[in-house]
Amino acid sequence: MKWDSIVFDVDGTLWNSCEQVGELWSQAATEYLGRPVVWNGSLLEKEFGKTMDDIMLDLMPELDENSRKELGNRCFEKENSGLIHNPGVLYPNVKETLEELAKEHRLFIVSNCQQGYIEVLLDSKGLRPCFEGWLCWGDTLVEKDKTIHILMQKYGLTNPVYVGDTQGDANSCQRAGIDMIFVSYGLGRVEHPKWTIGAFEELKALV
Repeated sequence: MKWDSIVFDVDGTLWNSCEQVGELWSQAATEYLGRPVVWNGSLLEKEFGKTMDDIMLDLMPELDENSRKELGNRCFEKENSGLIHNPGVLYPNVKETLEELAKEHRLFIVSNCQQGYIEVLLDSKGLRPCFEGWLCWGDTLVEKDKTIHILMQKYGLTNPVYVGDTQGDANSCQRAGIDMIFVSYGLGRVEHPKWTIGAFEELKALV
């Protein structure tokens, strides 16, 4: 495969922060609404990968749009500050594999997260030197396939491969016209993936 770069998803691909984020979001929502709110990791596993607007709509459909946006902003602020001190957990061999891949490949990240989240991952785990660039929904406010195109244009990529864990990732890659490698250990499933890895270090042999 003549891939000229590798673009990674974050949640379910590089790390799992569902439990930590659930605790932080619950604190923010409890403070904002003035009543107890509990969102656990199992609930958020089903939401991660969607845009932030869609997640808030799923979690708080009874709120009006402005209130959901305000709550979302408070959740994301608490998340970014809290994860620095209590970050998510990298999947096995992610750091070592990325450091090896970065020696010969251009590495990037595209995620449906808010601004600041990718930087928290990179800085809390010492991964910033591995990546040439990254973009998220919070930067572009568009769907993932369009964010991928923006990244490609910004960095002059012609044939990247995306590494992700959900059907949403697969659909985005199809719309973007790029290949995807499915990581079966993540948070989601993909129907009939062309390439699958069951452990992150298997990526080295595939690319």
